[in-house]
Amino acid sequence: MAATPHELTGLPLPPAMNMDISTDMPPLPMSYEHFREKHPAEIIVIEEKKIEEHSLSWPQYQFVVSKAKFPAMVAGYGAGKTEAGVIRALRLKFEYPDQNVGYYLPTYDLIKQIVFPRIEELLVEYGYAYFLNTSDKELTIYGMKGKMIFRTMDKPERIIGYEHAHAIVDELDTLKTDKAAEVWRKIVARNRQKTPDGSRNTIAVATTPEGFKFVYDRWKRKPMKGSQIIKASTVSNAANLPEDYIDTLRDTYTDAMLEAYIEGEFVNLTQGSVYPEFDRKLNACRSVVKSGETLHIGIDFNVGHMAAVVHVLRDGQPRAVDEFVDLLDTPALIAAIEAKYQHEGITQKHRVIAYPDATGKSRKSCNASQSDIALLKQARFMVLAKSTNPFVKDRVAAFNKLIHKDGERCYKVNIDACPHLVEGLEKQAYNKNGEPDKTSGIDHVIDAPGYFVAYRFPIIHGKARKTNLKGI
Repeated sequence: MAATPHELTGLPLPPAMNMDISTDMPPLPMSYEHFREKHPAEIIVIEEKKIEEHSLSWPQYQFVVSKAKFPAMVAGYGAGKTEAGVIRALRLKFEYPDQNVGYYLPTYDLIKQIVFPRIEELLVEYGYAYFLNTSDKELTIYGMKGKMIFRTMDKPERIIGYEHAHAIVDELDTLKTDKAAEVWRKIVARNRQKTPDGSRNTIAVATTPEGFKFVYDRWKRKPMKGSQIIKASTVSNAANLPEDYIDTLRDTYTDAMLEAYIEGEFVNLTQGSVYPEFDRKLNACRSVVKSGETLHIGIDFNVGHMAAVVHVLRDGQPRAVDEFVDLLDTPALIAAIEAKYQHEGITQKHRVIAYPDATGKSRKSCNASQSDIALLKQARFMVLAKSTNPFVKDRVAAFNKLIHKDGERCYKVNIDACPHLVEGLEKQAYNKNGEPDKTSGIDHVIDAPGYFVAYRFPIIHGKARKTNLKGI
């Protein structure tokens, strides 16, 4: 006999969980503090077996057992939304063993690296035999007719050819609004298997809020019938995080970002200026290149609009001291850099470290057979570039943190030497899709230093780290 939600959690359901939840659902009967006092450690039980002691946070618990048609766990970084999503998926699978459960993530890498290992770990601990078909992205638990079906959201047109009774959609709000809407429509169409007890099908969302996008529109601004928002602060899951994790987040992000990425609040992240804290007076410096000094040059590849910004490091902090704009192609940029900083008349030539757009490994800005990055290496520039570019939001966040954070302005610009960069930092705004505007023509000279900042002072998994480059 299939286990009930009560048996799966070992706890009585709060009164609100037994209700036909809708957008006008009354407040939950317990505060988080009361919940933790009464239930310091929840026991996940499946078919009367004591499986594993899980210390679920109050928001995780609500999400796992929610009977809403469309529950959404809107959570800060590290709040445990994927863990809650996995446990909810297994709860539904055991409650309805003959039905399929769908699990969606933005990319296959996230499924393979995060969800597959955690589900396998739990099933081993539960003592169930299973078969994971990584090619078909399906998991079968022996003795159960239904499957767990895993799909990505990067290509919505591939969400076809199967059915499920319940689904979990992880990080839906990281998609562009129109793409998220298309994915949602596809998932709703797949969610049509009948349950043996006649209960309604559910689609649960677990996501970090990314401004006023799809989840805000459907769960907050104009809520769908049957929707429920479960807010989850990073603090609610502090016991399962490194001791300094939350402090590191606070040190890394702007105040608006902290509201989203710690508190799980919907805030304006995509309107107004991209670099609102930049000030041509407060971020100004008089730094110039010294003889023989190492140059750190961020580069953006664009035919006819090649851009590069030259930096030097003073006490480990970046100073923008020169710029190259609107050059024809990569050979023209290399020639310009060499003519200014490596010509024969210089007493001590400068060592050049290039931080280019990572797509230059395959893209060409000229008709030569070599890639742009290969041309930089051929010029004997030291090239530092990851295999892929960071997310734009992380590159912008890293840049903004250097521009101004907690009263410190670490990124300084020689205003006279870099007039185009200054104009770009002052004027670039977000477009209607919540992305840095690319139509004004000022974006190239801003992207160029952004690649340097993203490499040397990156934001990685919610933490700011300074890359250790000994000797350079």
